[in-house]
Amino acid sequence: MSIRPIAQTNLAMPTLEGAGVHLHRAFGFGDPKRMDPFLLFDDFRNEDPRDFARGFPWHPHRGIETITYVLSGSVDHGDSLGNRGTLKGGDVQWMTAGSGILHQEMPKGNARGQMHGFQLWANLPSALKMTAPRYQDVKGGDIPEVMDDDGTVVKVVVGSFWGKTGPVDGIAADPQYLDIFVPPGRRKVFKVDTRRHAFAYVFEGSASFRDASRPRGVLLEKEVKGQEVNIRDMSGNRTLIEFGNGDEVVVQAGDDGVRFLLISGAPLQEPVAWHGPIVMNTQAEINQAMADLRNGTFIKPAH
Repeated sequence: MSIRPIAQTNLAMPTLEGAGVHLHRAFGFGDPKRMDPFLLFDDFRNEDPRDFARGFPWHPHRGIETITYVLSGSVDHGDSLGNRGTLKGGDVQWMTAGSGILHQEMPKGNARGQMHGFQLWANLPSALKMTAPRYQDVKGGDIPEVMDDDGTVVKVVVGSFWGKTGPVDGIAADPQYLDIFVPPGRRKVFKVDTRRHAFAYVFEGSASFRDASRPRGVLLEKEVKGQEVNIRDMSGNRTLIEFGNGDEVVVQAGDDGVRFLLISGAPLQEPVAWHGPIVMNTQAEINQAMADLRNGTFIKPAH
């Protein structure tokens, strides 16, 4: 057994996307090897509908999968294949863009005007870049939840954990996506396959994450104490923790407990050519995708 060292920590940074949606980006549009097979992670959390109401109008995707997890508010979505639906608090959508899809996502606040959710992009291997698009829409009530004797609660969105398996299947990156709450003062150890890249994203409360070596990177509103990174209990906490190799993640919850996502996936180790929401393996494939968009052949006919 080995504790995963903390490779890097940073705060998610404010950015604008879509038609003017205010969100925070934990990583994305950087070195694709860094979090392989994951490409981007956004936290869209707002108290004012003016910061998100214009949403994400029609836009293309090819060569990736997008994972949308809604905590509060809702997201109306539609696509070029005729699919329509609404994601509500607790719901998850896993969209395989594959050979190409045009879609839109329009967030709405809850009764108090609040909106909160996450979107993760996972790369597709070269053999599946041009696979047929598909959706997996999962209601919050269908996501298994397990509770330990000390009050720790884990929602298994994707993958298997503590004897439960999430409802999303057939994902190329074979990820594990967990929503974890650890009660105040509790110390917990979570197993993570050592062959996977892994990160934690803290969005409520405070915690210390045990490290086998001195952390490095941007520490900003975090403290380093010996072999730990301490995430302070601060308003609007949005902290990314990237882990090195190992098979255990150790967390010590602070005075208010901590809630975080723990996500891991097997690296694809393939070349990446990236143009916005289109991710292929070569520049020639990117050029072809752009040509397909111009001449109306981006959406491939069903076979």
